[in-house]
Amino acid sequence: MNVSEQEFKFMVESITSDMIQLLMERKQYTLPRAVEAVYGSNIYRALQHPISQLYTQSSGYVYSMLENELN
Repeated sequence: MNVSEQEFKFMVESITSDMIQLLMERKQYTLPRAVEAVYGSNIYRALQHPISQLYTQSSGYVYSMLENELN
């Protein structure tokens, strides 16, 4: 999938935002705790690299990977 750098950044930000929201809704994390959990995760680091192709996956799928990492 060829996307511009701007599109890539948008997709990463969108998934990141969704993961934070899901942690707050499903795990009752506070906003600061959810932000820390996402930005401190290996999943987020992988999401930052286009080669991982995680940006092409659904937010729910990437969240499930994050959830596994946090457990």
